[in-house]
Amino acid sequence: MDLFIDMDSVQKILIAVVISLTALLIIVGVQVVLIISDLRKAVRRLNSILEDSVLGGGLIRPEKISGVLELFKKNKKLNKLGDGDVQTIK
Repeated sequence: MDLFIDMDSVQKILIAVVISLTALLIIVGVQVVLIISDLRKAVRRLNSILEDSVLGGGLIRPEKISGVLELFKKNKKLNKLGDGDVQTIK
């Protein structure tokens, strides 16, 4: 019984493992670069949407935000107005 494996076969196995791991790491690296690129595009798009909405008077206007903040700061109560009822807000 020969318990020793030929050194040439061990080297061939090691070379195959190194080549397969290298290829796998290259594929994973390319995928990571693509994910980071997509993430940068998404952050840029979100940044432009937020800038347009706040500064351009789009979805969110600064005066509306400040009005809501003042409502919470001064503890004002909103009263429901009925049919023709006029009430003041304290």
